[in-house]
Amino acid sequence: MKFIEKIKARARENKKTIVLPETGDMRTIEAASKVLTEGIANIILVGNKEEILAKAGDLDLKDATFVNPKTYEKFDTYVENLVELRRKKGMTPEKARDLLMNNGLYFGCMMVRSGDADGMVAGAINASADVLRAALQILKTAPGTRIVSAFFLVVVPDCDMGANGAFVFSDAGLNQSPTAPELADIAEQSAKSFELLVQEEPVVAMLSHSTKGSASHPDVDKVVEATQIVKAEYPDLKVDGELQSDAALVPEVAASKAPGSEVAGHANVLVFPDLDAANIGYKLVQRLAKADAYGPVTQGISKPVNDLSRGCCADDIVGVVAITAIQAQAQEDGILAARPKDNR
Repeated sequence: MKFIEKIKARARENKKTIVLPETGDMRTIEAASKVLTEGIANIILVGNKEEILAKAGDLDLKDATFVNPKTYEKFDTYVENLVELRRKKGMTPEKARDLLMNNGLYFGCMMVRSGDADGMVAGAINASADVLRAALQILKTAPGTRIVSAFFLVVVPDCDMGANGAFVFSDAGLNQSPTAPELADIAEQSAKSFELLVQEEPVVAMLSHSTKGSASHPDVDKVVEATQIVKAEYPDLKVDGELQSDAALVPEVAASKAPGSEVAGHANVLVFPDLDAANIGYKLVQRLAKADAYGPVTQGISKPVNDLSRGCCADDIVGVVAITAIQAQAQEDGILAARPKDNR
């Protein structure tokens, strides 16, 4: 069974409701039909029902819920809640009404905040910054979280590295140049996400162009410091750095470059030093190794909201919906809380 099929099967076990606000996009509508047909999640489509159905043509959306902000019975309540939430930022009833009426990202996030949906997936036609802005303004960060970050779940076919070819690449979607403490938080969050989605022990490599002092540069120092922070705060986590990617993944190279490391040669969570490296890295693996890449999946928001690459296809959206449903299940079960720190 392909990895994503396992994720879908888990999503079916406790079906969640995911809101899709980008109903002007055909990929979103096709994905909604597939999710409903496969029984992965309940789907809310934001917009005019007749217009959506006309666009869908022969696609089966009979089990979808359609919510039009213009006629939604909770709209005024959403307006009141948004004003209260953002009053100190200058939000007025007029601004809130206009925003919720005309911006599906804010309306979808308000549905999630109000418990009318368990999560949201968007980004097929909206920039990542816009998706995350709506999520952070309405949903805020999760308790104990210092930074919101984003990862890609990358599954490489016919690969004996990682967890049978499954990896988390972080932060490949959000933070341009994280500081050492931020990089440490990204590592902890990514380990938790890997454990949730792959259901195996995370083995975290803090990546660099240097392995164990082979190069000297402030960029290397940042990764070394981040590794020390993670080890100090989360001593139960398997983490090591700084490591070059070959030392992190290939046992023979690890034996030469990082002898004695319990991580080197066995990593399945790859924490890159900055957004450039992570984004370039995942796209190279996706295209050259013909890997499946799902994301960017966010971590650190109080409720699940996930972004999409604007180059995504319908099947990519289906996969992210399934991942979002798993995150919603975990939140319901209370297993996405921040990992306890060792403050001794």
